Amino acid sequence: MNMTQKLKSLRRHPLVEVLARNQGNPRTLVLIEPLWGIPYNLIAPFATLYMYTQGITDVQIGLILSVSMFVQVFFSFFGGILTDRLGRKFTTMMGDFIGWATACLIWSISNNFWLFLLAAILNCFEQINQTAWYCLLIEDADQKDLVGLYTWINIGGLVAVFFAPLSGLFINSHSVVPVLRVLYLVFSVTMVLKTLITFRFCRETGQGRIRREETRNVSALHMLAEYRQLIPRVLKDAGVMKAVAVSVILYITNLVSNSFFSLYVTQRLGLSDQYLALFPILNAAVMLFFMVGIQHRLNSVKFRLPLWCGLMLYALAVVLLVLAPAGHPAFVILYVFIWAAGSALVNPRKDALIQLNINPQERARINALIMASTIALSSPFGYLAGWLSSRDRRLPFAFMLFLFLAAMVIVGRIQEPKLGREEG
Repeated sequence: MNMTQKLKSLRRHPLVEVLARNQGNPRTLVLIEPLWGIPYNLIAPFATLYMYTQGITDVQIGLILSVSMFVQVFFSFFGGILTDRLGRKFTTMMGDFIGWATACLIWSISNNFWLFLLAAILNCFEQINQTAWYCLLIEDADQKDLVGLYTWINIGGLVAVFFAPLSGLFINSHSVVPVLRVLYLVFSVTMVLKTLITFRFCRETGQGRIRREETRNVSALHMLAEYRQLIPRVLKDAGVMKAVAVSVILYITNLVSNSFFSLYVTQRLGLSDQYLALFPILNAAVMLFFMVGIQHRLNSVKFRLPLWCGLMLYALAVVLLVLAPAGHPAFVILYVFIWAAGSALVNPRKDALIQLNINPQERARINALIMASTIALSSPFGYLAGWLSSRDRRLPFAFMLFLFLAAMVIVGRIQEPKLGREEG
């Protein structure tokens, strides 16, 4: 096959066709996502070490995390109101600029507890951004392309993972603090660039213009009071509540996995620390293979089936990890492979599932309500997982298995979403 034929074949790939059909906001947001993903993945593995190296104690780090989670719930709750009043585009730009560009600039010069706390609080503006960003991404898109668009967003994050080892190389040559200062500064610059691109190439969505006009003369307090009518409607909507339940379960399992996987495989299974840098890359490679090579082949399959199969793969992976004998990395590698395959099926669909079940006219406030609820409901489980791990390293993963089985039951009772063109 010559180069011309390869290019023609690439243009016919269903994921490329998704971007071709959804020009404007969806395409722009997909293409600029690496401006966030690459610097984030360069910094994330060393962010806590960056604080600790500069004298921030374990208790102070925990306090920063606790304050951040409280502020995130607050900002998530008000994100829907700001998104309706200010518009999807402006609120997204504000979240990127304050929550990332400004926060990263402060992180780059932080050398004491108060500066780190200030940066963490500013970063919580990102929760407002999330509500607006989701609306900006999908409100003018074709509903049948939602899984494809979320697949692209996941691909952008996965490609960024391959850059993560670079920061380790820089740190080995220099040290944590100067390298992280430069990386945070670069992160700030890329987010300013992302904000400018959003301003130039994105436009306010149709529903965003309607909601901005409807709320122009409505006070924020009145809009806050309207949650008294909105919350009961959401609670009575079985489809939304099932989608939220799945989202909360996956948030908790992701929290537990991210917090205790490295501890489990090094302390109980006896793997060397050097393997830890390889697992995220293997996970990303497997997910990319499934998303690019297999995901589009499932378009003709009912929405629920791949989601249910992905949850089953998650459960199988956890069982394998719990039963893995010490000193055998092959079992952990197999776990990562199965987990990644499950993630490729679950991640795009769990995001799309919520959007397909909520009322488009109230998308911003319902999304904000869901985000705030997810964080609030999940917050106690970090402590629970830590307590379980102190009893037996396997128990947090046994708890995850129980949650995955519960999610499979819920997905089995979800009505098949309609993937037609969204009106409005």
